[in-house]
Amino acid sequence: MPLGWPQAIVLLVALQRLGELILARRNTRRLKGAGGIEHGAAHYPAIVLVHGAWLVSIFVLIPGQTAPDPWLLALFLGLQGARVWVIVSLGGRWTTRIVTLPGQDPVRRGPYRFLRHPNYTIVALEIAVLPLAFGAWEIALAFSLMNAAVLWVRIRAENAAWAGEN
Repeated sequence: MPLGWPQAIVLLVALQRLGELILARRNTRRLKGAGGIEHGAAHYPAIVLVHGAWLVSIFVLIPGQTAPDPWLLALFLGLQGARVWVIVSLGGRWTTRIVTLPGQDPVRRGPYRFLRHPNYTIVALEIAVLPLAFGAWEIALAFSLMNAAVLWVRIRAENAAWAGEN
């Protein structure tokens, strides 16, 4: 049986995220090898759980015959370009974990010139927009709330790390 739109898009997003995790793991190892310090590791599994469950819920709960709203799908694709901008701007310092290098300030180029946490803004939008593209407002709302909870913890940990508080 062929995949429907929601399932095909989720598989593409999952492949993208897998590639990002491979890059993040490599960057994390290199940063730690250069004296980087990881902060807030205890909440990391919750982030992985929320993001994984979000993709699974879209894959399982949205019927395969559901066609996406072209405007919202285009917005989601635009957000992928913004993700790339974040990753390129951080270069070798991009990771899915909070790792600081002693003596180095936070990056202030690319989207970081405009927002303190552009990646989290992009993720929050992605979590809402993709299910909304298929009319699944319940998934968008539920996972937006869960994401907000983990981001509340994450942003506090990251801000404290850059302030030298932990």
